[in-house]
Amino acid sequence: MTGSVPPPLPSPDAPGGAAELELTPVGEPPSLRADAARNRTRLLEAASQLMAGCGAAQLTMDAVAAAAGVGKGTVFRRFGDRTGLLVALLDHREQQLQAAFLSGPAPLGPDAPPLERLHAFGPALIRHERDHHELILSSRTDPLRTYGVPANRLRLTHVTMLLRQAGVAGDAELLAHTLLGSVDSVLVHHLTTERGIPLDRVEAGWHDLVDRLVPGP
Repeated sequence: MTGSVPPPLPSPDAPGGAAELELTPVGEPPSLRADAARNRTRLLEAASQLMAGCGAAQLTMDAVAAAAGVGKGTVFRRFGDRTGLLVALLDHREQQLQAAFLSGPAPLGPDAPPLERLHAFGPALIRHERDHHELILSSRTDPLRTYGVPANRLRLTHVTMLLRQAGVAGDAELLAHTLLGSVDSVLVHHLTTERGIPLDRVEAGWHDLVDRLVPGP
């Protein structure tokens, strides 16, 4: 994946748009054999337990293999490298957030108007990123890889779709990048930890940007 450019986003109105997207494990086909899926889950659970004790920065492929009772080669074949493991672990933890905005209740889920969903998405994402900041930071060893991982592509497609549905003027995809960049995990951590800005103020910034981008009734 290093150095590659991800393919263009599917149109939200076409088959395969945001409403139909589902996250697939990094480096895996959409459907795994039952035994492969069980092994992958066991490795991710072992990595989660280790990370709770030592932190993401100290997590190693050797330690995960030992904790899961498999050879190190198995871990490398499943995830490619340490960054692949961290990205997969982050994806594994993202399932609840994705379920909430893809199929959960309003205002985050599909039963609310697009503008309400946009307003709800920012705070949900900000709090998710804050809770997993260390893991996110440890997985970002390649800037291009960050934008190509399935979780981030799904977020971008989702926000692009909502902007179009809400009637935003301009390039909805680039505006979605701007919105998501405003609540990037590293930026939010800097603002809340280094600058001491309350999380509520960061969330208010998201709402302000949404209101500036989307035309009023």
